[in-house]
Amino acid sequence: MSTTTDHKQDPEPGRPPLPPFTEQTARIKVQAAEDAWNSRDPKRVALAYTPDSQWRNRDEFLLGRDQIEAFLTRKWERELDYRLRKQLWAFTANRIAVTFEYEWHDHDGHWFRSYGNEMWEFAENGLMQRRIASINDLPILPEQRTLREHSG
Repeated sequence: MSTTTDHKQDPEPGRPPLPPFTEQTARIKVQAAEDAWNSRDPKRVALAYTPDSQWRNRDEFLLGRDQIEAFLTRKWERELDYRLRKQLWAFTANRIAVTFEYEWHDHDGHWFRSYGNEMWEFAENGLMQRRIASINDLPILPEQRTLREHSG
């Protein structure tokens, strides 16, 4: 039995909505990112980025999905019970800016609220090719938490 195999790789699948963004599609993109990050699944989150995506997250510079996935794995091993909220700040044809806050606790039970801004740049296929994040942490008491997992 003989089969023909095409050895060409499929092009990178797209991730709608695609640029150029409207306010509505930018909001959809932001909500999709919030949902993915709240899954705390590094592999799922990393798939939203181009294979050669460039990141700056605080003082770390990352290149590519493998480094992004490793970073997120370390992050969620350290930032327990992580819960995030993102809001659209601005958008252009292939860029989106967001503000965000998230809450988490460390292994000693100390809670934090982290605030920041992100600037995103997207490839034509809707995958993020660049992410620049600036983040500040604020220690909080457990009773000061405002972001909680939805139950049910």
